[in-house]
Amino acid sequence: MNNYLEITLLPNYEINFFSLWSKTFQQIHLGLVETQDAQKRVPIGLSFPEYKMGEKFGVLGSKPRLFAPDEAALIQFDADKRLSRLSDYVHCTGIRPVPSAVKGYTVYQREQPKTGRERLARRYAKRHNLDYETAFNGKVELCAKHDNATECQKMLMSYSEMPHKTITTPFIRLKSLSSGNTFCLWIKKTAVAEFSGGTFSSYGLSASVTVPDF
Repeated sequence: MNNYLEITLLPNYEINFFSLWSKTFQQIHLGLVETQDAQKRVPIGLSFPEYKMGEKFGVLGSKPRLFAPDEAALIQFDADKRLSRLSDYVHCTGIRPVPSAVKGYTVYQREQPKTGRERLARRYAKRHNLDYETAFNGKVELCAKHDNATECQKMLMSYSEMPHKTITTPFIRLKSLSSGNTFCLWIKKTAVAEFSGGTFSSYGLSASVTVPDF
C-alpha cells in the first residue's frame, strides 16, 4: 500500500453522527463494488485510525482512510465525486504517499457474531420461510449451555428468551444492495507484526491483508 486518502466526518447538528457514518460508508461500498474484478477482488483497503476498544463498547472514530497500491486506483475511485452529496458533512484529503516510517500493520476484517438472538431469529425465519416475529417468539429447539458446561443441552425455547449478549465490536449500519434489508457491519481490528499483501472485499476489509498503521 503506497498511497492513501483520508475522509473526515464533520460534526453537524443536521445529521446524526451514526447516520452520517452509514451514508458515507454506503457510498464508499458502492464505489468499491464498481472497482472489483471478476473474482470480486478490490485493490483498495480501509483503515480506521481512531478505532478504540473499551470494556463496554468500541468506536470507529471519525476518519476512514482508503489505501491502494498506487495512485491510479484512488484516482479512479474518485472519493470527492462519490461523496459529493455529503460534501457539507465530510472532508476528503488529496491523495498522499504513505509515510516511510509507520507504527506497524493492521488487519481490519468483518466480524459476524453468531450469538445475537435477533440475527439468529432472522436466519431461522429465512430458512423456514417465516416472518421475523414468528421466528423470534415461537418455540424452537435450541442448544443451551449451563454455567461452566462444555456441552449444550437441546431444549424448546424461543429466541426472545435467549440471554442477550452485548457485542462490543464497533459497527456501521448499512443497507444490503441485493435485498434492501438493513444490517450491521461489525469491524474487528487486529494489530500484526508484518506486512501482508493482497486484495480486499467490497467493504475494503480482509481477514489477512494488512494496511499501514500511522
